Amino acid sequence: MNYTFCTQTDPGRVRENNEDSVAFDAATNLGVLADGMGGYNAGEIASGMATAYIKSELARWLSEASPQANAGEVRRAIEICVDNANRSIFAASCSNRHYAGMGTTLVVGVFLDNRLLLGHVGDSRCYRWRGNTLLQITKDHSLLQEQIDAGLLTPEQAATAPNKNLVTRALGVDNVVSLELNEHRVEPGDIYLMCSDGLSDMMPDAAIAEVLQHGISLLPMVQELVTLANQNGGRDNITVLLIQASASPDKRGLMARLLGK
Repeated sequence: MNYTFCTQTDPGRVRENNEDSVAFDAATNLGVLADGMGGYNAGEIASGMATAYIKSELARWLSEASPQANAGEVRRAIEICVDNANRSIFAASCSNRHYAGMGTTLVVGVFLDNRLLLGHVGDSRCYRWRGNTLLQITKDHSLLQEQIDAGLLTPEQAATAPNKNLVTRALGVDNVVSLELNEHRVEPGDIYLMCSDGLSDMMPDAAIAEVLQHGISLLPMVQELVTLANQNGGRDNITVLLIQASASPDKRGLMARLLGK
């Protein structure tokens, strides 16, 4: 399976600074996105630390271990890198009063041929576009989601509820973090969309699906998603990372194909 990455981040129309951070490593099929929180510039420090550390350490491990590494080993590598990033952010927040209380959400994905190992903390999301259907494949770690799960709110009521952005998990707020990590099967033609809540709060799923449905290539889709989120209010920083899967070209020679090798 081949993977193509495309990303864009924007401060939005209300905030002066951008506390989102995004990175990918095409050589190891790694993507990571974070949405920071905290006073002063602490939010952007936390998110930047998370993406820089995880990209550097996890991409290095993947490049050294691949292609022999199995899914279990990659899962463990993701967990270790996220744990180390969490401890680094927490230590920085404890040692510098300007960074006190800082934290960040996280989405991190590693594509292994036809599988995706996807981890997340907080309310930054990952969606999958397949067969003209958009599916959210992460579940927000938020107070709002807990209220939905408890039957206190419907998804429709939640869309306009106050305190939408109160997360129940984040990197850097404690010396231990609980990463939710799942495995998903990938099919050729899939598009995976990682985003901060600056996109998902400004655009309903149906509007996101419409962009993906009519898009021709990743860059115009990324640009349109950010533009529409700004047109709908742009009340937060907006970050989008799109990853498209395509079947690897058949590199076997004619005789090998005829002989079924």
